[in-house]
Amino acid sequence: MMLSGEKLKSHGKLKAAAILVLIVAIMMAFTACGSSSSSKKSSSSSSSKISASGSSALQPLAKQAADDYMKAHSGVSITVSGGGSGTGLKQVSEGSVDIGNSDVYADEKLDKTAASKLKDHKVALVTVAPVVNSKLGVKNLTTDQLIGIFTGKITNWKEVGGPNLKIMLVTRPDSSGTRALFKQYAMNGKDEASKSALETDDSGTLMETVEKNKGAIGYVALSYLTDTKKASAVSIDGVAPTLENTYNGKYNVWGYEHMYTKGDGSKTAQSFIKYLSGKSYVKNVEKMGYGAISKLTDKAAKNHDK
Repeated sequence: MMLSGEKLKSHGKLKAAAILVLIVAIMMAFTACGSSSSSKKSSSSSSSKISASGSSALQPLAKQAADDYMKAHSGVSITVSGGGSGTGLKQVSEGSVDIGNSDVYADEKLDKTAASKLKDHKVALVTVAPVVNSKLGVKNLTTDQLIGIFTGKITNWKEVGGPNLKIMLVTRPDSSGTRALFKQYAMNGKDEASKSALETDDSGTLMETVEKNKGAIGYVALSYLTDTKKASAVSIDGVAPTLENTYNGKYNVWGYEHMYTKGDGSKTAQSFIKYLSGKSYVKNVEKMGYGAISKLTDKAAKNHDK
């Protein structure tokens, strides 16, 4: 059947219009796909930033775990700083950091109202050890000798079986959670002789001072003694400060490492804390000198339950 000129012309216009509609539809489909892909990419690459501060004893573990977590979670940024348990708790309470790291419970550094708004996440155990220069030769002290040294009553190492050498005390400020643990469990609640001592809440600085001065003595988390030959831990009443002795209750100078959030905290903060305290990260925790809470015996735990 032959079409007239007018009908042929009209048919051509309809065909062209149909093709144009099809082209527009295809372009819209591609645009939608591109937009969806771009949206997904933007969502996956969006960054989450959290910050933690506080305990210098927990700082090495928190920093290492943060590095490991960031490698496994692209787009996440975690900063970790020290300053002492009191500082970390104060800052998380005020909302200036997402996580407050502490060697002690929040109500030991904050008033009850502020402490009640924080959520406690126990992530590890910290064993605190007296530490001396390796050249000193003193490997054991009784509790009474330790108290005598840190209260300033014993001032020369010859009084406790060491060389004729003046004792150099290196202690911690009141904001330190490590100091609080040492005072409670090693010093029987006695206060340190701070006026006759060097004072620092940086465990790295304390270790450096002990390593460079033969007569120095301080105390640090066991984690700071895993990679040094210039400083040595001192046994107390014949019991060495080891993870094994902490787990079985023979060595009593230890505490929980806490990560506090204000309320539940952000999703990223919750995820990071769960990662650090999870079963898959336990080997890293112990390798760095911290204790796994799951390995603590009932005997040891009873001495620290609140």
